[in-house]
Amino acid sequence: MVVNNRLGYLFVFLGMSMALYAQRKTEVIRYGDLDQWVVRKITESAIIGKETKTLYCVGPMDTIIGNKPFEPKASPWGSSNVMARVSGITKASVSVYPERRDEGYCARLETGIESISAMGIMNVKVLVGGCLYLGRFLEPAKNSSETWGQIVCGIPFHQKPTSLLFDYKVKLSGDPNRIKLSGFSKRSEVNGIDMPLVNLFLQKRWEDKDGNIFAKRVGTMVVRYYNTTDWRNNATYSIMYGDITGDPAYKPHMMRLQVEERYAINSKGESVPVKEVAWGTEEDAPTHLLLQFTSSHGGAYIGSPGNSLWIDNVKLVY
Repeated sequence: MVVNNRLGYLFVFLGMSMALYAQRKTEVIRYGDLDQWVVRKITESAIIGKETKTLYCVGPMDTIIGNKPFEPKASPWGSSNVMARVSGITKASVSVYPERRDEGYCARLETGIESISAMGIMNVKVLVGGCLYLGRFLEPAKNSSETWGQIVCGIPFHQKPTSLLFDYKVKLSGDPNRIKLSGFSKRSEVNGIDMPLVNLFLQKRWEDKDGNIFAKRVGTMVVRYYNTTDWRNNATYSIMYGDITGDPAYKPHMMRLQVEERYAINSKGESVPVKEVAWGTEEDAPTHLLLQFTSSHGGAYIGSPGNSLWIDNVKLVY
């Protein structure tokens, strides 16, 4: 009789677990399966070698030949793969790649050094991290000081998912410290290992009469990877809502979007910084979703060459 009762409890528990699992709804972010990519062919200026580079963008399959600014139509994804035009010189930067996985593709994000050589008399080196994010880049890149103002960060979004789910793989460079290499400044060392980073923020934004954009942080999810790992499927990370400073999982780096400012286009058509001024409440409804995957966590021009992050099957859980 005791055995039968225990079996009965076990079946009841299993039934409740299956019911809860069935209630969990997952939704793939548009093109978040990373199986479709736009291929762009960019020819760099003759003064730096006239090499044709291939840039990849997440979106409906297409091939674009020519040095035209990229304007994504159906895809919500932007990346660090961009065309730059500085002082009349065209240069392409590639740090995000499609890679075969099973029957489809995944995204490989790499940290590396881009070199620009001109007629043997100039050799500029810049550290570039691989980055995939929701938003878009306003091509062409003009110069390093204006780059962040050309990134439109986040997409309109009004739901409140419980977590983010995706597959990932990590390869760390193995270097104990990072480097900073911004082109014309001297290479320097930055303390601490380089870590791939994933962050998701839900914001409630508004605009004042002068076109300034402000936001409250409604939802937060930040994760850094400290070790090399093989593929981890269906990794699930909870989104914390409201003021999370009292939560045991809170860390100081979760408050800011990252080291740099983030921008959006206001009602006047201008790119302006999004000024995140306060925590929202758990009852606040978001207006925008920000999601970023990057192979280096320290911001512009800081990282360790060789760091890599693979991402696949990006979904929201409700």
